[in-house]
Amino acid sequence: MSTELCPERPLFGGAISSAFPQRFQDASNIRQVPDHQEVFVDPSRDESLIFELLDFKTDVGDIGSASWFLHDLAREQDAEGFKLIEQSHVIDVPGLSYRNIPSVATTAIGEMAISKGRQGREAQNLLRVYVANIRLKGVETDVLVTAYEPILINPLSESANAVGSGLAVPASQSGIMPMCDVIKQSLSTFKVNDWSLFGSSA
Repeated sequence: MSTELCPERPLFGGAISSAFPQRFQDASNIRQVPDHQEVFVDPSRDESLIFELLDFKTDVGDIGSASWFLHDLAREQDAEGFKLIEQSHVIDVPGLSYRNIPSVATTAIGEMAISKGRQGREAQNLLRVYVANIRLKGVETDVLVTAYEPILINPLSESANAVGSGLAVPASQSGIMPMCDVIKQSLSTFKVNDWSLFGSSA
């Protein structure tokens, strides 16, 4: 059982906050991260957690929105062998309504083979990817929370240098919170502290 500390972290200058395990480090200390993203990594396990603010996709329905974004992610990353494992119903998130306009969320889980950075297909790792889509309709924003969990590390991948190749050690064996719980924790504690982050519509 994991007893990891999960402090509340400020995101986007504190306008948003969420709590997740301390082992995830802010990637902007290591590399450049686009303004609309907050990226956290655990280099010892090659796991990552990404918060992203996107313009609201009006052509995507609430039902299955997270799986739409998951498919989109697979296309964007030139993934192979994409498999949708699970998707949720639409969940109301009353704590995130803005001017009485309700917000909703959906989640999806998939598996795919992805290469790291600029590496070619011969270096693909097999990953489980968790996606949560929070639809902040009052400010026309789709929030995407994505968690990447390696299942099998390719010996040719850059990741093999850091964490070794082969099957990833399950979180439960290492006494840490598994990624399926990390994303649940970050979702359940997700808060908007300053709606003006979303511009003039706020």
